[in-house]
Amino acid sequence: MRTLPLRLAVFTLALAIGPAPVSAMESDPPPSPVSADHAAGRRAIEARDWNAAIRSLTAAAQWEGDNPEIHNLLGFAYRNDGQLEPAFRHYQRALKLDPRHLGAHEYIGEAYLMTMNVAKAEEHLAALTRICPRVCEQRDDLKQKIEAFRARNR
Repeated sequence: MRTLPLRLAVFTLALAIGPAPVSAMESDPPPSPVSADHAAGRRAIEARDWNAAIRSLTAAAQWEGDNPEIHNLLGFAYRNDGQLEPAFRHYQRALKLDPRHLGAHEYIGEAYLMTMNVAKAEEHLAALTRICPRVCEQRDDLKQKIEAFRARNR
């Protein structure tokens, strides 16, 4: 007999709370991993259309300004477009947001080589070595580019 009051209490509570919400997985598509502008920027980079990449990624940064990958990609697009000042600004922003961002360390190191600043490139190589001491494509790529730079500029 004691279960009747407990059942009544549970029923009353259920009525007060209302119907259970439908799971987001049942009603909504899963959230997109990147915004449309971010995706368009990536496609433009793949197509080597630096101006389109800069436009799309700048728009993405308006909404995702704290996303280090957007700033890394903006730096990449600006660097490949020959605009080193904004490239450095975006790489530095990416690294401020994520000091362990492998791509930003690699690419800013490459940008420093473009300005003949091997010492700064080596600082980012050292950072990559600390972050990923074993297998690290970004570290290996930057190391190879520094070595090639030195061989060309002897």
